[in-house]
Amino acid sequence: MTLEEAIKMALEYETKVRDTYVDAAQNASDDTGKRIFKVLGEEEQGHIDYLQSRLEEWQKTGKITTEKLDTIVPSKKAIDEGVKKLDKEMSKSDYGSEMEMLRKALELETETSNFYQRMVDEMGEESKMFEHFMKIEEGHKAIVQAEIDYLNNTGYFFDFQEFSMESPIE
Repeated sequence: MTLEEAIKMALEYETKVRDTYVDAAQNASDDTGKRIFKVLGEEEQGHIDYLQSRLEEWQKTGKITTEKLDTIVPSKKAIDEGVKKLDKEMSKSDYGSEMEMLRKALELETETSNFYQRMVDEMGEESKMFEHFMKIEEGHKAIVQAEIDYLNNTGYFFDFQEFSMESPIE
């Protein structure tokens, strides 16, 4: 696969994920869910803009520079504070539609992340741009999975066990 083909394919993946988040933000019944989907959609739009600019640069010059790509993925501390706030609201609502949207988002984030991993593995020196995307998408997957786990009350948050049915109560 050429670099131009890879960028065009990355644009397709990012557009699909962005559209999923935009749709989810419009259809979520919970204000917190709307905000999460909106922010993730905006981040994906930033990825599209970045990739489009790299494609245009490649097409004009035959070269590509990898400018810094920021992410809005929050720190663990910020996520923990948000979860505390969510605790108060969680028992009041049915999150069936949000759960469905989160599962779809997780599937697309996984697919996109796998694509970036393939590009890193296959493209050699030209893969530098995709390495950063791969890390960002892994962060997105972690956020979406954390939301799913939290809504399912699995006892896990970010792959850490919050409680155990076998642990003594103190």
